[in-house]
Amino acid sequence: MIKRKKNILLLLFSMQSVFTVNAQQVLDEYVAEAFRNNIVLQQKNISLEKAQYALKSAKSLFLPTVAFSGSWSTADGGRNIPLPLGDLLNPVYGTLNQLTATNNFSMLENQSINFLPKNYYDAKVRTTLPILNSDLINNKRISEQQVTLQGFEVLIYKRELVKDVKTAYYNYLNAMQAVEVYQSSMALAQEGLRVNEKLLEGGKGLPAYVLRSKSEVENVNAQLVSAEQQVINARLYFNFLLNRNSEEKINVSFVDKDGITQAEKLLTDLSLASGREELKALEQVVSINKTAVKMNRQFAVPKLGAFVDLGSQSEGFHFNDNTRYYMLGLQLDIPIFSGNRNRIKVKQSDLDLKNASLHANLTAQQLNLAVKTAQNNLRATYQSYQSSLKQFEAAASYQRLIEKGFKAGVNSFIETIDARNQYTSVKLLVNINRYKVLSALADLERETATYSIN
Repeated sequence: MIKRKKNILLLLFSMQSVFTVNAQQVLDEYVAEAFRNNIVLQQKNISLEKAQYALKSAKSLFLPTVAFSGSWSTADGGRNIPLPLGDLLNPVYGTLNQLTATNNFSMLENQSINFLPKNYYDAKVRTTLPILNSDLINNKRISEQQVTLQGFEVLIYKRELVKDVKTAYYNYLNAMQAVEVYQSSMALAQEGLRVNEKLLEGGKGLPAYVLRSKSEVENVNAQLVSAEQQVINARLYFNFLLNRNSEEKINVSFVDKDGITQAEKLLTDLSLASGREELKALEQVVSINKTAVKMNRQFAVPKLGAFVDLGSQSEGFHFNDNTRYYMLGLQLDIPIFSGNRNRIKVKQSDLDLKNASLHANLTAQQLNLAVKTAQNNLRATYQSYQSSLKQFEAAASYQRLIEKGFKAGVNSFIETIDARNQYTSVKLLVNINRYKVLSALADLERETATYSIN
């Protein structure tokens, strides 16, 4: 028994060495097409691009900001400042004129200066530059971590898409082969009907056998129609994943030439989920929360900025050396009291960090459990496939013996129908179990993140 099993495995490995390269190439081409065209993946890439622009925006906050601003206003009325220049200086000027016998000193009128300017403008170019701002530094670091996080999100979906594309492809192949099995069964059923009609014409058959043959033909035809519909549905879903025309043909050049024997190796070589992008993404989430805690704890760090104004201001839209000006300055902000809101925010961010760490630990355990479950599922499907191969060998031999016996008059027609149905069922079971193994392989490949994604 052990020797026979080794021979079967050697045969399967030899088949794999011939056909796996072509099979893997076809699948890789479909996966690459899905990477290019899948709509959800395009949305993930857009989110990544947005995160990259957010990082560029955070970096730009460290650069100087230059802005032009201008204002114009005019007013009348309001408060005035009286300046009694005439009352103060005219007596003096009059005395001077008498002493000098001249009119060199003119008389002055009292003045009144309004607080509100008339036809006044102020135009300036202001340049500002942050000198010390811990929030900008931490926001830039968080933006960098979010870019990395979005990159992992893209990889996570790519791995899921690889599994979905492979599973959909195997389902399509399974449906195609089911059609072939039912077509073969239909040919046998029609041949049984023809034989029974000839026997009835020759006086050696029974009308009941002819009726049963016709019923069997219709039954197989119904199964064939259902199988053909399954092919259509499988093709629709596969083309949907690749975002292409629903009627697009699918390359099935390597039907029945699969990598089934990879199961034997993977059943003894268990890899845990240490390389999963989900864990790396959660590590980034923890890092983001750590940065947020650090930023919130630095609420008391002063913020210092500088500014330079180059402008002109005057009444009457004059522009000359007297109206032009420049101004330099520093701005310092030091928080003193804010009702303990900053300390409350720090405690909230501490809880967020703790929650993110717990979620990362839980997810790691769940992913390792998923790996073991996927391996157990692969082991079960592989054993079922091996069992179905033995069943198929027995059913094929039984069907041949019953057909010979029926033609020789030893076995009844009912026995031939039973043998044919058993043969068809087991042949379908072999195909189903084969693609179940391949789907289980794709699932284990997904859980262990072993597919190479460029």
